[in-house]
Amino acid sequence: MEVPLRLHLLTRGWVSFTYDWAWSTDRSVGEDAHDDASVAVIDGDKVLVTPFRLSVVPPPMCAYELQLPAPVTQVTFLHESQRTSSMAALTTDGRVCVYSHGTRIQEGEAGTAAGFRVKAKVPELRKTYSVDLDFEDPLVFRLFLWLREDTFLGVACGDLPSQSRLLVLGPSHGTEDSLKIRWSTCLEGHVITLCQSPKTGTVALQLEDGQVRKLLWDSHEPCVAEWCNSSGSVVRFPIPCVQTTLGTVGEEEHLLGLTDRSRFFVDSTEVASNVSSFVVHDVFLLLTTHAHTCRCLNLSSLSVKGLQEALGRDVGQNDETLRRVERGSRIVTVVPQDSCLILQMPRGNLEMVHHRALVLSQVRKWLDSLKFKEAFECMRKLRINLNLIHDHNPKMFLENVETFLRQIDSVSHVNLFLTELKEEDTTKTMYPCPSQTAGMPTSESSRTKVDTVCDALRTTMETLDPHKYCLSILTSHVKKTVPELEIALQKVHELRVNPPTEQDAVSAEESLKYLLFLVNVNELYEHSLGTYDFDLVLMVAERSQKDPKEYLPFLNALKKMEPNYQRYSIDMHLKRYSKALQHISKCGEENFPECLNLVKDQRLYREAMQLYPLDSPQYKAVSCAYAEHLVEQQQAEQAGLLLWRCGETHRALQAFVSSCSWRHALCVAAQIPLPSDQLALLARDLAGRLMELRRHTEASLLLEQYAKDCEEAISALIAGSAWEEALRLVYMYNRLDIIETDLKPAILEAHGHHMAFLEAQKSTFLRHKARLAVVRQLKQEARLELLDEGVPDCPDAELFSEASSVMTASAAGSKYSQSNSRISARTSKNRRKAERKKHSLKEGSPLEDVALLYALTEIVHAVDKLRDEVHALLKALVLFELDPQAQRLQQDYGEVLLLLESSIPAVWPEDLQQNSAPVMGPNSTANSIAASLQQPRAPPVATQQDAEICIPPKMKSHLRWELSVLK
Repeated sequence: MEVPLRLHLLTRGWVSFTYDWAWSTDRSVGEDAHDDASVAVIDGDKVLVTPFRLSVVPPPMCAYELQLPAPVTQVTFLHESQRTSSMAALTTDGRVCVYSHGTRIQEGEAGTAAGFRVKAKVPELRKTYSVDLDFEDPLVFRLFLWLREDTFLGVACGDLPSQSRLLVLGPSHGTEDSLKIRWSTCLEGHVITLCQSPKTGTVALQLEDGQVRKLLWDSHEPCVAEWCNSSGSVVRFPIPCVQTTLGTVGEEEHLLGLTDRSRFFVDSTEVASNVSSFVVHDVFLLLTTHAHTCRCLNLSSLSVKGLQEALGRDVGQNDETLRRVERGSRIVTVVPQDSCLILQMPRGNLEMVHHRALVLSQVRKWLDSLKFKEAFECMRKLRINLNLIHDHNPKMFLENVETFLRQIDSVSHVNLFLTELKEEDTTKTMYPCPSQTAGMPTSESSRTKVDTVCDALRTTMETLDPHKYCLSILTSHVKKTVPELEIALQKVHELRVNPPTEQDAVSAEESLKYLLFLVNVNELYEHSLGTYDFDLVLMVAERSQKDPKEYLPFLNALKKMEPNYQRYSIDMHLKRYSKALQHISKCGEENFPECLNLVKDQRLYREAMQLYPLDSPQYKAVSCAYAEHLVEQQQAEQAGLLLWRCGETHRALQAFVSSCSWRHALCVAAQIPLPSDQLALLARDLAGRLMELRRHTEASLLLEQYAKDCEEAISALIAGSAWEEALRLVYMYNRLDIIETDLKPAILEAHGHHMAFLEAQKSTFLRHKARLAVVRQLKQEARLELLDEGVPDCPDAELFSEASSVMTASAAGSKYSQSNSRISARTSKNRRKAERKKHSLKEGSPLEDVALLYALTEIVHAVDKLRDEVHALLKALVLFELDPQAQRLQQDYGEVLLLLESSIPAVWPEDLQQNSAPVMGPNSTANSIAASLQQPRAPPVATQQDAEICIPPKMKSHLRWELSVLK
């Protein structure tokens, strides 16, 4: 059988050797910025090296060449920190050549023969070791690994054909130019791959049958042990892997392997079957697939099972973990502490891409370490939204605005950052952070993000160098939520009036030209009028599309006006009415009518009152106009206060009377002063208005003290059921006749009214309570019927809602009316009508139980609030020896209260709100759903108000209303 990349050798001693080659990439394995991401290619007696951190050179060219004395068989890079670019080459004559970086060469000194000019540090040959071994086999070391500066690991043939020998080599004590065997052991089976963890130094060996061994080489007595995972199970690849790597998945170290048939394993678990290449970079796993995509997954946030699910799940094209690549792309290397990913195409050419996940991870690291310049340049080059600079950690950014400006040190870059600002939080929409540590909220404030950032940058720029950052300061004004164009134009005006003397300072012309780039020229013209600088207006107008015949007459007319009236006219043109009011108020008395019209039209009453002295006629006129406005707004009492303090007592009196502010009205009447007869008429008028508002006690006071009519005062108190106060006035004015003529009949009438009211409320409550029990029973039976009939034939029966389960004839009959209610409710005219229909007490209506709960709640509240009235009435009945009526009222009222209190648990059970929905979900069973459906259920609710009706009403049981003499 012919096997690709297999070589058969036969020696003179008739010994046969078979060698199988597999494709591997010799790359440096550092994880910090000291590593140049070097990749070596063996070309006979040369090693072609390219540091991909500095340049991307396509093969067969390179950044520099290393000439060796004999053909090279293997290349390995040192795994020690900050020396990962040191390289060792094993030649066919049994020597190991060690190279480490020298000084950085200048452009053109390396790679010139290849046609590339690259700045690079060409490694220098530091030491050459000879390997002192007693093997005579060709290609003695089939695998070679540089463990640390003075220690190497080699894999050679064992004593038997089926064995492999592990050799730990190091310089001998006598001479430092040869490598001696420090430790060796034989393994049953052939070792086909070696890999070492750059973090822990652990070495993993894979045998040709997929078994994995761990080499504990950095101990006093090196040994080989089986590789076990965190649960203690032995790790073994079902199929031998041609590439193995150690990586941390979650918080544990695992062995990752890729077979020649694109099957990808983590320990013994296959997690994907279409992987063409992979590499572990920091906390990320990058791999290419046969679907022509490159996936980048964060291993720190995934378990092995989570990794398997992530690779088996389809992702959208906008997922940052996915990137489309050219057909057949394979990973060459990744630049540490950077986002550069080097891919090789099937035809051999290289392509450097920046995977979005790597870019965002690196940007976040730069921002956390306050490296704003590196982050900005990367984001600008790779089209990352610049809002992320602020959104990643708003508090940190606002505290380091000066650092940001000093590092950026470019006005155009600051302007670019300002113009990209928007209210959107990019850490929640565009670039969500997997670790959930970014996007820390700012301090609680009503200000918007854009305004906060603009103000913070502008304040710092004005402190650092206002002339250098002139254009950026203008941008910060224009970019705000409400653009401050007037302030920006005012700064341009200041530059024109006082030109800066600095050589590199921005002129007024340049500033205006820049503003015109940011803002529409016609809009800027309108705002330039607000500066009242006609030269600046002309500068803007000349760059607009306006016809000079249109704006020149207007500007000439303005120039002829008095300065304050001129500014008033400009503000009126710009519809800046508050500023117009300030200017017109300074134009003298002859323009006050125009000022008053402005106040009335724009309702600037409060602003106008602050512009005039309190004793001025203008203040009085504005106050009167404001009072008229308040009367129209149904705020007559406030209007009366304004009129009173302005001396308009008669108008103030009318305002107070219309608002029933009787105390203020009487005070004004005394200040006028009104004659006694008119004062009495005023008191009667006010008393009549108060009685309409059921304020009988206040009306009685007016009739008694101001109208001097005790009989009417007592009648008002009797009408308001104020029995004790009425009795006081009866004895005060010695009108005992009123007791028999008016007071007793009124008490008896009130007694009859209360008895009839209690009887009606009691019967209604009992009727609604009984109907509610029937409705709930019908709904429970309907649910059970639906459950019994629907489950066998309908697998989705448990998904029906509470409202749809009521399929009685009455509910079905109300379906059409309910639909019509929804349609009619779309118009504002019929919305209230639809709301009333929703809570209909008609039998069979969809929400009849909700309507019954509303009605029962209203009855409870209506009866409960009678405690004080009943208490006062009982005392009056006892006083006038009407004990039978009093006893009957006390007994009936107590019975009704007891009925309501005892019925609350039945009408509003404790589980009314808790069991408002059937038990559903992936963990529920048919029995649990049936049990939940059989529980007493709350009625279906549509609004928060409907939900509150499920809470039982609270009664004022602590109030004492009974009389002991009646018990």
